[in-house]
Amino acid sequence: MNTIKEIIAKRIAKEFKPGNLVNLGIGLPTMVADYVPKDEDVIFQSENGLVGLGPKPEEGKEDQDLTNAGAMPVTILPGGAFFDSATSFGIIRGGHVDFTVLGALQVDGLGNLANWTIPGKLVPGMGGAMDLVTGAKEVIIATTHTDKHGNPKILKECTLPLTAKGQVNMIVTELAVMEVTKEGILVTEMSPSITREELISKTGAELTFASDLKEYL
Repeated sequence: MNTIKEIIAKRIAKEFKPGNLVNLGIGLPTMVADYVPKDEDVIFQSENGLVGLGPKPEEGKEDQDLTNAGAMPVTILPGGAFFDSATSFGIIRGGHVDFTVLGALQVDGLGNLANWTIPGKLVPGMGGAMDLVTGAKEVIIATTHTDKHGNPKILKECTLPLTAKGQVNMIVTELAVMEVTKEGILVTEMSPSITREELISKTGAELTFASDLKEYL
Protein backbone atom coordinates (compact mmCIF):
# COMPACT_ATOMS: atom_id res chain seq x y z
CA MET A 1 0.00 0.00 0.00
CA ASN A 2 1.27 3.45 -0.85
CA THR A 3 2.12 5.84 1.95
CA ILE A 4 0.50 9.26 2.06
CA LYS A 5 3.67 10.89 0.75
CA GLU A 6 3.92 8.36 -2.09
CA ILE A 7 0.33 9.12 -3.13
CA ILE A 8 1.09 12.83 -3.29
CA ALA A 9 4.39 12.38 -5.14
CA LYS A 10 2.84 10.05 -7.74
CA ARG A 11 0.04 12.49 -8.51
CA ILE A 12 2.36 15.48 -8.92
CA ALA A 13 4.63 13.51 -11.27
CA LYS A 14 1.76 13.44 -13.78
CA GLU A 15 1.84 17.22 -14.16
CA PHE A 16 5.06 17.37 -16.14
CA LYS A 17 5.62 17.21 -19.89
CA PRO A 18 8.72 16.21 -21.87
CA GLY A 19 11.32 18.93 -21.81
CA ASN A 20 10.03 20.62 -18.66
CA LEU A 21 12.65 22.00 -16.29
CA VAL A 22 11.56 21.16 -12.75
CA ASN A 23 12.90 22.13 -9.33
CA LEU A 24 12.00 19.93 -6.36
CA GLY A 25 12.15 21.22 -2.80
CA ILE A 26 13.50 19.17 0.06
CA GLY A 27 11.62 16.34 1.79
CA LEU A 28 8.41 15.08 0.19
CA PRO A 29 8.94 16.98 -3.12
CA THR A 30 12.16 15.07 -3.85
CA MET A 31 10.07 11.85 -4.00
CA VAL A 32 8.30 13.16 -7.11
CA ALA A 33 11.34 12.37 -9.27
CA ASP A 34 10.95 8.66 -8.48
CA TYR A 35 7.58 8.55 -10.29
CA VAL A 36 8.35 10.47 -13.48
CA PRO A 37 8.76 7.97 -16.36
CA LYS A 38 12.38 7.88 -17.53
CA ASP A 39 11.36 8.26 -21.19
CA GLU A 40 9.53 11.55 -20.54
CA ASP A 41 12.78 13.52 -20.58
CA VAL A 42 11.82 15.80 -17.69
CA ILE A 43 14.89 17.74 -16.53
CA PHE A 44 15.45 18.29 -12.82
CA GLN A 45 17.35 21.27 -11.43
CA SER A 46 18.67 21.93 -7.94
CA GLU A 47 19.40 25.46 -6.80
CA ASN A 48 22.79 24.53 -5.34
CA GLY A 49 24.05 24.28 -8.94
CA LEU A 50 22.93 21.14 -10.75
CA VAL A 51 20.79 20.38 -13.76
CA GLY A 52 20.02 16.90 -15.08
CA LEU A 53 19.56 15.14 -11.75
CA GLY A 54 18.91 11.41 -12.01
CA PRO A 55 17.19 8.90 -9.73
CA LYS A 56 18.05 8.39 -6.09
CA PRO A 57 21.39 6.53 -5.78
CA GLU A 58 21.39 2.90 -4.74
CA GLU A 59 22.08 2.31 -1.06
CA GLY A 60 25.82 2.13 -0.50
CA LYS A 61 26.61 3.92 -3.77
CA GLU A 62 25.96 7.47 -2.57
CA ASP A 63 28.53 10.15 -3.41
CA GLN A 64 28.55 12.58 -0.47
CA ASP A 65 29.99 15.29 -2.74
CA LEU A 66 27.00 15.02 -5.07
CA THR A 67 23.91 16.29 -3.25
CA ASN A 68 20.79 18.34 -3.89
CA ALA A 69 19.91 21.58 -2.10
CA GLY A 70 18.66 19.57 0.86
CA ALA A 71 22.07 17.84 1.18
CA MET A 72 20.57 14.52 0.09
CA PRO A 73 22.74 12.32 -2.18
CA VAL A 74 21.64 12.36 -5.83
CA THR A 75 22.84 11.08 -9.19
CA ILE A 76 23.36 12.99 -12.40
CA LEU A 77 22.36 11.85 -15.89
CA PRO A 78 24.48 12.02 -19.06
CA GLY A 79 24.36 15.62 -20.28
CA GLY A 80 23.81 16.97 -16.78
CA ALA A 81 25.85 19.96 -15.65
CA PHE A 82 27.32 21.58 -12.56
CA PHE A 83 27.63 25.34 -12.09
CA ASP A 84 27.88 27.99 -9.42
CA SER A 85 24.98 29.32 -7.35
CA ALA A 86 24.95 32.62 -9.24
CA THR A 87 24.25 30.78 -12.51
CA SER A 88 21.71 28.54 -10.80
CA PHE A 89 19.75 31.48 -9.42
CA GLY A 90 20.08 33.22 -12.78
CA ILE A 91 18.18 30.25 -14.27
CA ILE A 92 15.50 30.57 -11.56
CA ARG A 93 15.15 34.36 -11.56
CA GLY A 94 15.29 34.42 -15.36
CA GLY A 95 12.03 32.48 -15.52
CA HIS A 96 13.49 29.31 -17.06
CA VAL A 97 12.13 26.86 -14.47
CA ASP A 98 8.74 25.49 -15.56
CA PHE A 99 7.68 24.03 -12.20
CA THR A 100 8.82 24.19 -8.62
CA VAL A 101 7.39 21.70 -6.14
CA LEU A 102 7.63 22.80 -2.51
CA GLY A 103 6.39 21.64 0.86
CA ALA A 104 4.28 23.80 3.16
CA LEU A 105 3.67 24.52 6.79
CA GLN A 106 0.61 26.47 5.69
CA VAL A 107 -0.92 27.53 2.38
CA ASP A 108 -4.07 29.57 1.86
CA GLY A 109 -6.83 30.47 -0.54
CA LEU A 110 -5.03 33.65 -1.56
CA GLY A 111 -2.11 31.65 -2.92
CA ASN A 112 0.10 32.59 0.02
CA LEU A 113 2.72 30.15 1.26
CA ALA A 114 4.41 29.73 4.63
CA ASN A 115 7.06 27.03 4.56
CA TRP A 116 10.23 28.19 6.25
CA THR A 117 9.83 28.96 9.93
CA ILE A 118 7.76 28.66 13.07
CA PRO A 119 8.48 31.58 15.42
CA GLY A 120 10.54 30.46 18.40
CA LYS A 121 11.95 27.40 16.67
CA LEU A 122 15.50 27.16 15.34
CA VAL A 123 15.45 26.60 11.57
CA PRO A 124 18.18 26.76 8.92
CA GLY A 125 16.32 29.30 6.77
CA MET A 126 14.22 29.27 3.62
CA GLY A 127 17.00 28.37 1.18
CA GLY A 128 16.01 29.14 -2.41
CA ALA A 129 12.25 28.99 -1.86
CA MET A 130 11.71 32.75 -1.99
CA ASP A 131 13.35 32.93 -5.41
CA LEU A 132 11.67 29.78 -6.69
CA VAL A 133 8.11 30.83 -5.89
CA THR A 134 8.53 34.07 -7.82
CA GLY A 135 10.81 32.76 -10.59
CA ALA A 136 9.16 29.48 -11.56
CA LYS A 137 6.27 29.53 -14.02
CA GLU A 138 4.13 27.21 -11.89
CA VAL A 139 4.25 26.62 -8.13
CA ILE A 140 2.91 23.28 -6.87
CA ILE A 141 2.58 22.63 -3.15
CA ALA A 142 3.06 19.05 -1.98
CA THR A 143 1.71 18.64 1.53
CA THR A 144 -0.28 16.41 3.80
CA HIS A 145 -3.79 17.79 4.20
CA THR A 146 -3.42 18.24 7.96
CA ASP A 147 -0.49 18.45 10.38
CA LYS A 148 0.49 15.71 12.82
CA HIS A 149 -2.08 17.02 15.30
CA GLY A 150 -4.89 16.91 12.73
CA ASN A 151 -5.01 20.68 12.24
CA PRO A 152 -5.68 21.98 8.70
CA LYS A 153 -2.63 23.12 6.74
CA ILE A 154 -4.82 24.73 4.08
CA LEU A 155 -6.25 27.87 5.61
CA LYS A 156 -8.32 30.91 4.79
CA GLU A 157 -5.20 32.96 5.54
CA CYS A 158 -1.73 31.86 6.68
CA THR A 159 -0.76 32.78 10.23
CA LEU A 160 2.96 31.88 10.04
CA PRO A 161 5.60 34.13 8.43
CA LEU A 162 5.17 34.03 4.67
CA THR A 163 7.60 32.78 2.07
CA ALA A 164 5.59 34.43 -0.70
CA LYS A 165 2.27 36.14 -1.35
CA GLY A 166 -0.10 35.02 -4.07
CA GLN A 167 2.29 32.72 -5.92
CA VAL A 168 0.81 29.23 -5.42
CA ASN A 169 -0.94 27.70 -8.44
CA MET A 170 -1.77 24.17 -7.26
CA ILE A 171 -2.02 22.23 -3.99
CA VAL A 172 -1.78 18.44 -3.93
CA THR A 173 -2.53 16.50 -0.75
CA GLU A 174 -3.38 12.85 -0.15
CA LEU A 175 -7.07 13.79 -0.29
CA ALA A 176 -7.41 16.22 -3.17
CA VAL A 177 -5.92 18.16 -6.05
CA MET A 178 -6.76 21.86 -5.81
CA GLU A 179 -6.15 24.88 -7.99
CA VAL A 180 -5.72 28.34 -6.47
CA THR A 181 -7.88 30.68 -8.54
CA LYS A 182 -8.82 34.35 -8.23
CA GLU A 183 -12.05 33.15 -6.60
CA GLY A 184 -10.27 30.89 -4.09
CA ILE A 185 -9.52 27.17 -3.92
CA LEU A 186 -11.11 24.96 -6.56
CA VAL A 187 -11.11 21.19 -5.95
CA THR A 188 -10.56 19.44 -9.29
CA GLU A 189 -9.84 15.90 -8.05
CA MET A 190 -10.83 14.18 -4.83
CA SER A 191 -9.95 10.86 -3.22
CA PRO A 192 -12.74 8.25 -3.32
CA SER A 193 -11.93 7.54 0.33
CA ILE A 194 -13.55 10.77 1.50
CA THR A 195 -16.80 12.71 1.09
CA ARG A 196 -17.08 16.38 0.23
CA GLU A 197 -18.28 17.09 3.75
CA GLU A 198 -15.25 15.33 5.26
CA LEU A 199 -12.87 17.19 2.98
CA ILE A 200 -14.44 20.52 3.94
CA SER A 201 -14.16 19.64 7.65
CA LYS A 202 -10.42 18.96 7.26
CA THR A 203 -9.78 22.24 5.42
CA GLY A 204 -9.47 25.69 6.98
CA ALA A 205 -10.36 27.54 3.77
CA GLU A 206 -13.55 27.73 1.78
CA LEU A 207 -13.63 25.19 -1.04
CA THR A 208 -15.52 25.12 -4.30
CA PHE A 209 -15.79 21.98 -6.39
CA ALA A 210 -15.25 21.76 -10.13
CA SER A 211 -18.33 20.89 -12.15
CA ASP A 212 -16.32 18.06 -13.72
CA LEU A 213 -14.78 16.92 -10.42
CA LYS A 214 -12.64 13.84 -11.06
CA GLU A 215 -11.60 10.95 -8.89
CA TYR A 216 -8.08 11.33 -7.54
CA LEU A 217 -5.92 8.96 -9.59
